[in-house]
This record gives sequence, C-alpha cells and structure tokens, in this order.
Amino acid sequence: MKKIFFGICLISLASCYNQERNCADFRTGTFVFEQEIDGVKHSSTFIRKDSIEIETYSGKTDTASIRWINDCEYVLEKLHPKNMQEKKAVHMKILNTSENEYIFEYGIVGSKNKERGTIKKVSE
Repeated sequence: MKKIFFGICLISLASCYNQERNCADFRTGTFVFEQEIDGVKHSSTFIRKDSIEIETYSGKTDTASIRWINDCEYVLEKLHPKNMQEKKAVHMKILNTSENEYIFEYGIVGSKNKERGTIKKVSE
C-alpha cells in the first residue's frame, strides 16, 4: 500500500514539472515582444513565416532568416546587418508555451550569456 501511495505522489510531483511545449503553434504568425530597458517599456512586433522573420522596432523594419534546429529551437540571422554586432547569429529556444504566448531563452550563438523573455502571439 505504501508503495502505491508513494508511486502516486511521485507521478503527481513529476506532472507539476512537465512544462507545456507546443512549439509548432509558434512557427508562423504575428508576435509582440515587450521589454523594459532603464525603466522604459520597448515593444517589437514581428511576423514569422516559418523560415523568415520581419521585425518592426522603433519604426524600423528588418528581416532575418530562420533556421529551425528542432520544433523548439531556431537560429536567427539578419539578412541586411548594419554592423558587426548584427552579423552575429542568435540562438532562440522556446522553454514553455501557453495558449497565445511562450517563454524563451536567447543569446548569441557560441556565447554562454543567455537572456529570457516572453512573446505573445497576436494573430495567425
């Protein structure tokens, strides 16, 4: 009886840590990313079409190619970089998803420094 109770408790705890990852739902659509920098809220809108992403930030539009590693990870590379920093590819990893948003981790390819953020999907 104790073994059955222990097994049920263990399964219950494990299910709490299973994070939803329906990453395929976020391969295409229109998205918004908001972040606060020095107390000021900044917003970026982008349209993702599987292998390309068109971003608008502060009235400027830029395009990046997307290379999917798996359903939840991809690499972004700007098509028209304006400086050395923009030439660096960015690794994106979706950590968990909900109905219309996902939490992700990102950083320059090869760097150990990672940041996290949340992106909302506003339309298909």
